[in-house]
Amino acid sequence: MQYRTLGHTGVQVSTLALGAMNFGSIGRTTQDEATALVDAALEAGINLIDTADRYSDGESEEMVGKAIAGRRDDIVLATKAAMPMGDERNHRGASRRWLVTALDDSLRRLGVDHVDLYQIHRWDPATSDEETLSALTDLQRAGKIRYFGSSTFPAHRIVQAQWAAREHHLGRYVTEQPSYSVLQRGIEAHVLPVAEQYGLGVLVWSPLASGWLSGAIREGREITTSRSAFMPERFDTSIPSNRARLDAVERLARIADEAGLTVIQLALGFATAHPAVTSALIGPRTPEHLAAQLAAADTVLPADVLDAIDTVVAPGTDLAAHEKFDTPPALLDPALRRR
Repeated sequence: MQYRTLGHTGVQVSTLALGAMNFGSIGRTTQDEATALVDAALEAGINLIDTADRYSDGESEEMVGKAIAGRRDDIVLATKAAMPMGDERNHRGASRRWLVTALDDSLRRLGVDHVDLYQIHRWDPATSDEETLSALTDLQRAGKIRYFGSSTFPAHRIVQAQWAAREHHLGRYVTEQPSYSVLQRGIEAHVLPVAEQYGLGVLVWSPLASGWLSGAIREGREITTSRSAFMPERFDTSIPSNRARLDAVERLARIADEAGLTVIQLALGFATAHPAVTSALIGPRTPEHLAAQLAAADTVLPADVLDAIDTVVAPGTDLAAHEKFDTPPALLDPALRRR
């Protein structure tokens, strides 16, 4: 396992981190299975575990808490808030009112008195940066969180938050958690340069592109991944963007074969090769998934392989731009772009 410094914090984290989104009902994972995954990940040298209150409505946090009991101090523990937790209109977002409550709920579910990294799961356009950063700074001073970060923020919002922190003399985001893979490289054009400029740690999610880069999806095979069962439109190869992904996967598989690598090793090695990236979050559901992903723990792609990847998906290109989660609200709601 390789380790890198998380931004400017001085905290050393593994280049592969364990994402716990599949713990609980989302991944149909039991407590015993989740604990076994945590055990194997820690044994392999992973020291960062990332979860969120939203994952299986808190069940993921509960499972993580039970799995790490008795060894909390050896783990860099991260969670997130801001996504809706139920139907009540104020049980979401990045207001002080909600973040204070949400963090207490997360700490209770995790069975800990603090988390190392608390992240705003999505930018909340209804809440000012000053409001959010002030609440996070107070929670940090209270000892409930060590650091705080953002997740899937557009580049301009990352910049604005940094300026707001400086102007109001508040703590600042020290990490960003964006989606990034060989098939979705758009953040290379904006988010990653901004993260480097501000010295942010970057924890990328979906480096296997929701299973497209798992090795299980190939030309001529029926797509039967767990993600395809509840998001079929993202795997329907009659749709042009999905056809483009399948074509890219076939070309990438040939590059991996020639390099003596699995597609997973190629994908994870690519994600961690970018100088702005600190860690890639893996989200296994089974021990077999975890073992296949851990095989990439020491993968370092040579320049010729990275150059070959660039010929398949050009730098800064998203093959499915419509699936991005950092689209400005005005592009999604006509009322916000018309007088």
